[in-house]
Amino acid sequence: MSFVFPPAPQAALAVAGSADRFPVRRVFCVGRNYAAHAREFGNDPDRDPPFFFTKPADAVVDTPCTVPYPPLTEDFHYEIELVIAIGKGGADIAVADVPDHIWGASVGIDLTRRDLQNVAKKMGRPWDWSKAFDQSAPIAPIVPMADVASLTQGRIWLAVNGEIKQDADIADLIWPVADHIATLSQSMTLAPGDIIMTGTPAGVGAVTPGDVMTGGVDGIATLEVTVGARA
Repeated sequence: MSFVFPPAPQAALAVAGSADRFPVRRVFCVGRNYAAHAREFGNDPDRDPPFFFTKPADAVVDTPCTVPYPPLTEDFHYEIELVIAIGKGGADIAVADVPDHIWGASVGIDLTRRDLQNVAKKMGRPWDWSKAFDQSAPIAPIVPMADVASLTQGRIWLAVNGEIKQDADIADLIWPVADHIATLSQSMTLAPGDIIMTGTPAGVGAVTPGDVMTGGVDGIATLEVTVGARA
């Protein structure tokens, strides 16, 4: 068998302390998983079960990096997130068994074309155009679980040009890591290489070309992303 043109390279992320790379299969994102952020957008976090949207695997990009200001938007937002890397697949995973399926963790930014998302929400359309564009998931090197301090507590933060914009704790997750991964596995079979971006705390906002975003999850990883010129 031959392909009609060369296949795209395997999407992958750096691994902390190693020359190896983590092959990315799919990117799942959890929506409205911090109460303050849900309220920030006029939603009731006490009523909403976890829901998910996706980004293509090749939306991931290693950090530190420069990402272009994307086309079709005038409202380009950051959303700092704890990132989970799946190393063992499965369906209908019990909450207690989720840790056995996690290979590692990191921190990433769910970059968002907010104006396009707002239009999609008003029209009842999917979020793809606002979330799934090129280089929309910059992620720090994946840290193997043996070196991860905690997935249940730790400061999560983001600064723009040195000014803190988001500052919370992953203990504030409405649906903790084990719970939302178990829920996701009820809908589809998870596989090695799947990435889960676990939601963002309050304080999201816009950036412009030249801005530098820094952020991290204490005990796991930090990142730096510069906004480049318009694509």
